Amino acid sequence: MATLLQKSKIMKITGLSLVVFLAACSSDQRYKRQVSGDQSYLDTPPMKLLNVPAGMTLPLQNGEYNIPSTTATGAVGEDLDIRPPLQALALLTGSRVENSANSSKLLLENTPEYSNLWSQINSLLAEKGYKISHKDDAAQTLMTDWITWQRADENVPYQGRYRISVTKQDYQIALSVANEGLKQGEKEITDPVEIQRYNVTMLNKLATDLSQQQEAASLTSAKNSGPLSVQSGSDNTGLPQIIVRAPYNVVWNRLPYVLDSIGMEVTDRTRSTGAIAVTYKGRSSSDWKAIGVEEPSISEGNYKLQVGDLDNRSSLQFISDKGKPLTQSENDQMVAALEAAFSQSKDK
Repeated sequence: MATLLQKSKIMKITGLSLVVFLAACSSDQRYKRQVSGDQSYLDTPPMKLLNVPAGMTLPLQNGEYNIPSTTATGAVGEDLDIRPPLQALALLTGSRVENSANSSKLLLENTPEYSNLWSQINSLLAEKGYKISHKDDAAQTLMTDWITWQRADENVPYQGRYRISVTKQDYQIALSVANEGLKQGEKEITDPVEIQRYNVTMLNKLATDLSQQQEAASLTSAKNSGPLSVQSGSDNTGLPQIIVRAPYNVVWNRLPYVLDSIGMEVTDRTRSTGAIAVTYKGRSSSDWKAIGVEEPSISEGNYKLQVGDLDNRSSLQFISDKGKPLTQSENDQMVAALEAAFSQSKDK
């Protein structure tokens, strides 16, 4: 009996120790940004010059394979932050990004689509509950109060203040996020890597929300717009293509909805190059009958759809994953399918 009681106590103590250990691990997130494994390489002794015994002649050397001596000044071992830098995301139509040590920018085409960008930014900040310490609507510039960033890989969250501005520069509009202070707890952070990480965090937050609004607006526009005329055509080399009698912006915004309605899933698209990657999965015969066309004979699989801007018209050309455009017959079938899809009303 005494032996059983002793074993029971040992198991309870072991279990309690394990709980305390796990609790400590769950609150300390350093392991998520540290190198794990053997650190013995840090104890490697420095290189020494080869001691040549007297009377020995070495082969001729040209120094090509000499290892230069350097002095390491950066963090090593567990002090090294192994997290990759954040990437600013060009999520908005026709956008590209620029990063510097103190700011991150999203450069957009100066089109009517972004004419209300400043008011959109203000609305998004208000929805998120981010407080503004100063704002100049005339200059389209504002300063945020401290914003707390909760991350799973930090024990103490970072807080940042940002200067956000919208600037029109001829053919483009710049949405800029610049650092106005970064701290972790009471500690001021001046590391440029961390400053850029949290500048990009702020910019990506805005870009993500704006992109969601853009997609919702495009979908609504696609569903509510009227029918478009679609006809068969050919490019400069005589290869078949599809002509839609509507400007590029109208066609581009409506295509995701239209393609989905004929069984094509959009997997990627880049407005600046007019490239759309789609996967054709087909539809049932009853679905094709419902929109009033015969099922196209094109094979299921991956295609690139190249969209061209022809002023008041747009061109579409499907290219298979083997680099071959549709045949004339397949192209004519897609004309019928797309015209039916572009003509569907909101109620269909």
